[in-house]
Amino acid sequence: MTVTDAVRALRAMLGERLLTPEGDGFPAARRVWNADVDRRPALIARCGDAAEVSAVVRIAHGEGLPLSVRAGGHDWAGRAVRDGGLVVDLTGLRQVTLDVDGRTAVAQGGALSAEVVAAAAPHGLVAVTGVVGGVGLAGLTTGGGYGPLIGRYGLAADNLLGADVVLADGRTVVAGPDDDADLWWALRGGGGNFGVVTALRLRLHEVRTVLAGILLFPAAEGRAVLDGYAGIVATAPDELTVLTGFLPGPDGPMAFLCPFWCGDDPAAGERAIAPMRSLGHPVLDRIGPMPYAAALQMFDASTVPGNHYLLRSRWLADVSPGAAAALTDGAYRVTSPFSALVVNHFHGAAARRDPAATAFAHRAPHHPVEIIAAWPPDDRPERHREWADSIAEALDPVALPGGYPNLLGPDDDPRARESFGANLGRLLELKRRYDPYEVFSAIPALIDPAVSPAAGGTAARLAG
Repeated sequence: MTVTDAVRALRAMLGERLLTPEGDGFPAARRVWNADVDRRPALIARCGDAAEVSAVVRIAHGEGLPLSVRAGGHDWAGRAVRDGGLVVDLTGLRQVTLDVDGRTAVAQGGALSAEVVAAAAPHGLVAVTGVVGGVGLAGLTTGGGYGPLIGRYGLAADNLLGADVVLADGRTVVAGPDDDADLWWALRGGGGNFGVVTALRLRLHEVRTVLAGILLFPAAEGRAVLDGYAGIVATAPDELTVLTGFLPGPDGPMAFLCPFWCGDDPAAGERAIAPMRSLGHPVLDRIGPMPYAAALQMFDASTVPGNHYLLRSRWLADVSPGAAAALTDGAYRVTSPFSALVVNHFHGAAARRDPAATAFAHRAPHHPVEIIAAWPPDDRPERHREWADSIAEALDPVALPGGYPNLLGPDDDPRARESFGANLGRLLELKRRYDPYEVFSAIPALIDPAVSPAAGGTAARLAG
């Protein structure tokens, strides 16, 4: 069995939508948003429907080719593309279908968050997403899905009503409360480890506008901003979710607060946000009512095409004085004008779910921290990696076990395992049931240690 055999079988089905390294479209198709990822797959299969996805998975498994799935391609670690492997490319599967009366949407597996939001907006409805519109909704949702509506409506995963999934043997199944409830449970936080999600059924919510925006403060006021943030969010209502940290500014990093109010009473939102302005002397105060789609564009300027990125992440129970000191010190030591530190906010409806109800287990209020090192392509990565690692290590004494799997890197398997808590055993059992050959490895921590590369098992054969 060879790549040549796979090309022959796939070419007959896909024609020019099968991309090989010799083709003109291949160099662009293998790239993801993080220019630091420079993987060279053997083949890229641009699928047009679920039946083609099924056939591609069967062929990859039959030929022994490492498999990866590209939807939004926004994973910083580049797990959508594997060296020497076959990429199931879903970027052509982006259709969004609405049931306005039922307040639901069906989004194909390649749909971006912004595309689902745009489809629902004319009807005064929103999907629960992250804060960046260019992220693929399937990857976000199956990994958990923190976002600005989390306090009122929960994680993106909490709003997944069902999914169409192509399993490792090529079978297409439906996961949902009335279909395959075990797979539905695993998909809500277990990531892309169980199959290729070709369609998601999502709950929508009536939110016509949000009160949102950004406050920027001098870096010297960063500690006061972080301390004040901790006090404000400790008693924040469900309708208010706030991000904080440090963003690039024209003369260096600047402390920021980014509130999102999704309540029905804008005046109540104004009252909830007002105390944030007194935490320092904001040099930018740009908060107001806006469509949800506009709110998702606020961080677009922070992502520079062509830059290289590396992330480190920690979970904090709260933004304690020790955590605030570590983050502030990291901001002063920043090694690149493009790097950022972002503290997210997990609370409200998301925190009231039973940890056993979904694969996403950490349901106590907490704060995921993103340490985002970014640098231009002509720079050396070592000092930026050391900067990110030093902040993560400084946070370790006050960090919780585990971390958000969607942000963890390929060297974070022990932390990823810890993130599933008491749900890990069930996830591993379901991984063995749905993917006994370990075709899918979006979160390598779910690879059964009994079938390890060192043992020369399936994981070794499929390792990219």
